[in-house]
Amino acid sequence: METKKATKDTLKKVLSSLEKGSDEAIGSYLYKGFRLQVSKYKQSGCERVLQLYNRRRKNGQCIACGVKVKRKNPLTGALYRLCDMHRKKIDKKR
Repeated sequence: METKKATKDTLKKVLSSLEKGSDEAIGSYLYKGFRLQVSKYKQSGCERVLQLYNRRRKNGQCIACGVKVKRKNPLTGALYRLCDMHRKKIDKKR
């Protein structure tokens, strides 16, 4: 999780999303030399993996290694969830 530089307005948005119960506020923020980390308390391993999977899918990265995916599915137009190497290794086993 990369640390993002935060401003006063950014921190206000983070607090308002926390009040709503949204997971978008989760992250690490740098404000005037202080690092603020927002995470769930006693989060299970399953929940952490699911967050990582969703974050990588949203950013167009391979869910296995985090490399930027370049190829798109011709039918849907969406990026594949795996890079070419992992597509050969995982999806093409059959």
